[in-house]
Amino acid sequence: MGLFVKDREFYKSILVIGGPIAAQQVITVGVNMMDTVMLGQLNETALSASAAATQVHSLFQFMSMGLGMGASVLIARYWGAGELPSLRKALTLMYRFCLLISLTFTAVVGLAPAQVLSLLTPYPEVVAEGVRYLRWALPCFLLFGLSTTTTIVLRNLKQMHIPLYVSIGAFFINIFFNWMFIFGKLGSPAMGVAGAALGTLISRCFEFATICGYFFLFEQRARFRPKDILAPCGDLTAEYLRISLPVMVSDTLLGLGNSLSMSVVGHISDVFMSAYTITQVTQQLTTVFTSGLGQSAVIITGNTLGEGNPDKAQRQGVTFTVLGFLLGGICGVIIVLISPLVVGGYNILPETYDIAMELMWSVGTITVFMAPASILTKGVLRGGGDTRFLMVADVVFLWAVSVPLGYFTGLVWQWPPFWVFFCLRMDHVIKATWCVFRLRSRKWIKKIKTAGDTA
Repeated sequence: MGLFVKDREFYKSILVIGGPIAAQQVITVGVNMMDTVMLGQLNETALSASAAATQVHSLFQFMSMGLGMGASVLIARYWGAGELPSLRKALTLMYRFCLLISLTFTAVVGLAPAQVLSLLTPYPEVVAEGVRYLRWALPCFLLFGLSTTTTIVLRNLKQMHIPLYVSIGAFFINIFFNWMFIFGKLGSPAMGVAGAALGTLISRCFEFATICGYFFLFEQRARFRPKDILAPCGDLTAEYLRISLPVMVSDTLLGLGNSLSMSVVGHISDVFMSAYTITQVTQQLTTVFTSGLGQSAVIITGNTLGEGNPDKAQRQGVTFTVLGFLLGGICGVIIVLISPLVVGGYNILPETYDIAMELMWSVGTITVFMAPASILTKGVLRGGGDTRFLMVADVVFLWAVSVPLGYFTGLVWQWPPFWVFFCLRMDHVIKATWCVFRLRSRKWIKKIKTAGDTA
């Protein structure tokens, strides 16, 4: 079997689907970068508080993405097979779970913000500032959950341009209001960290109103309306949980792993945490193109299998894997080259600068493995319905390898920052190798039932 599919339409589909997704990710990273740069002009406490509070939202983001991507496996397959009734029932289940998770996060963070942040950092001044952020941004859980899952649905329906345009608008809205409320411009109070949260909240309101407003009121392909959330869907519940639940568990565990990584970093020193916060934006940049390629892999693989062509899906999977390794290598080199510019743009102590530079080199190294691992686990194999296997892989490699190694190297053995970060991301190295063998076995291609089959 050749390494590259000889089909122009395949590569055109990657560009059409993955291009807007990557562009949207660039915008999201840009917003996060501006938040970090603006708060970095205040002091390192504000920077660390924002990072800790944002990590709580990142955990929710992973859960929302897992929920949406789990539904995406079914939606892509049903769309490829022309099974619209089953597709709508999958959407009904997705939105019900989304509302449940969003309201749960809102209640927990609203009632105990300090206790939640104390799990990530032991510094009282950082926790106090982080609580201010969380209180102002509390409605973001519901708004972001609904807009994120709806965005994933629109991508599956080949309407990638709508979320992209909305993200562009949200980008400028977020930057403007952050500038206004963080520094007290145009007559507004100087709110610091709380101002960043308020700017984020305003941009989330815009995203929710435009994306969900369009989908629930005007979208004509799925024709899913708010009343459909109450429609009966019991005949598809078991199949939905079988495919989607492992995806949500995998992504949630990934989010928890990242939160625990932040906790390890936060307990090393406040300087280490500030340096880690600076590199987070670059870490997100490594996922921009990987995310676009991975999500296009889910949709293309699901559509191909929905059409009943597993051999074609296998060939496409090999090509996606090769593209992942190439992409990882290119991104790793770019990260190393731009690291002096990125780290040098912050008003930080020399010690923080040195640690941040070490971490940037580690980010560049691990990206070589992270890109193909992500494209296989979050793209090809997931699109084939192999979600239970992937959940087990995430649990074992993240929680039995990366988390313990990160803890011991960072807090017990006190290794250099390069190796602490590398060990915290060791699961990507293992998964990149493990999933290649899974792809070759063809065991990743699973049959998915429709509503009619389960009736």
